[in-house]
Amino acid sequence: MEMTGAKNGGGGQEWRVTVPEGASVTVEHEACLAARAWAWLASCVAMLGAKVCGLGERVWKIGADDPRRAVHGLKVGLALALVSVFYYTRPLYDGVGGAAMWAIMTVVVIFEYTVGGCVYKGFNRAAATVSAGAIALGVHWIASHAGHTFEPFIRSGSVFLLASLATFSRFIPTVKARFDYGVTIFILTYSLVAVSGYRVSTVLAMAQQRVCTVGIGISMCLSVATFVCPVWAGQELHGLTARNMSNLAGAVEACVEDYFAEGTDQYKQHSSSAAKAEGYKCVLGSKASEDAQANLARWEPAHGRFGFRHPYEQYKSVGAAMRRCAYCVEALRGCVRSSGYSEESTQAPEDDDQHAVKRHLAGACTSVAQQCARVMREAAGSVGAMEISRIGMELAVAEMNAAVQELQCDLRALPSKLAAEGKEEEESAVMDAVQLFTVTSLLIEVSARVEGVVEAVETLACLAGFRSLDVKAEASDGMDAKVQDYVQV
Repeated sequence: MEMTGAKNGGGGQEWRVTVPEGASVTVEHEACLAARAWAWLASCVAMLGAKVCGLGERVWKIGADDPRRAVHGLKVGLALALVSVFYYTRPLYDGVGGAAMWAIMTVVVIFEYTVGGCVYKGFNRAAATVSAGAIALGVHWIASHAGHTFEPFIRSGSVFLLASLATFSRFIPTVKARFDYGVTIFILTYSLVAVSGYRVSTVLAMAQQRVCTVGIGISMCLSVATFVCPVWAGQELHGLTARNMSNLAGAVEACVEDYFAEGTDQYKQHSSSAAKAEGYKCVLGSKASEDAQANLARWEPAHGRFGFRHPYEQYKSVGAAMRRCAYCVEALRGCVRSSGYSEESTQAPEDDDQHAVKRHLAGACTSVAQQCARVMREAAGSVGAMEISRIGMELAVAEMNAAVQELQCDLRALPSKLAAEGKEEEESAVMDAVQLFTVTSLLIEVSARVEGVVEAVETLACLAGFRSLDVKAEASDGMDAKVQDYVQV
């Protein structure tokens, strides 16, 4: 920078600054880069904050939807804190021979959300550890007396043979369903004990320590899972079955209501039930959950009204009957979507003359759907309360069959109705009739499959010993009759 002090015409001094070529451009460019860097950093911080807030909201929603999930986390922490005492306390640590870490590992791998899951994994781990340890000790004794030449071959051969057989047994359906975890632990324990026995002289002491620490971990898990806010797999399966029935009943009713919504205002009123009409999907997607919960529930001890030999397998039969019904509801929902009044359609309703055929069967179809929903809700209430009224159930089924017969009578009168239509309206009437025949046939099939659900529920009630409301009603009727006779006398 160069400065000169020359006087100008006004008598003042003139200052001249000489800037190197390109310096101003460089300064401006550096300022622009700094502004962009700060803007990028601010956007990254804002994006990170938004993601953290979104994650927090999702985590809070998960915990708010089912607070037992948060309680489960606290239970796992409590079990680990209790079992870690064996590692921190010197007398207890010496008592288990310094293998207390196996107890902590046992808690980590077998603590499950439900009591049945803990019992299942605990039993499998205990049985697999004891059996693998016993077999490993036997093989160790044989190998140690065979000499140093054959000892490695005996050990490696036993590991190869038992691991191969145990792995193949996992393909057996019964073993896969009930003892898959135990087979894995058996392979792991036997391999560790058999291989380490070649270098460790105190194999018996090591096996005893492993069994003791595993037993400590299993007992701690079962105690916390059973006595601290227990979650029973049997109750989860029971509640899932009742909820699926209620959702299926609402889906049947909503599908038919949406199909026969003819006017725009009426359609807008019924379109709010679109989510209710999708209730059949939870039934179709619950098979894996039902099978898993039924498998775990068999391991649980008796609790509440769920006895030791509670028929959990029958819940799977009830679920299968509901899925057969849900398939028909899904097809019925497809017909509703393909009609002019599905939730994706925005077209205006056509003339009333073009829907005379649909109106002819609207009342009968709606009545059948309502009766089917009533029967399903009656069955859901029976399962939920574990009490059944066979008289009330038979009455509901009889009313449903009467509505189906009325629908079939109206369906037989439909050809004459079509013949009475004018020639100009014949084509549109026939097209409406084809779709209406499909909806009606599916609705009649739904009513037939609802009876299958009722039969499965009645079998469950008989096997599980549901309380019968008919006995109370008969006793009440008998008491009323005695009072009337006494009054007459």
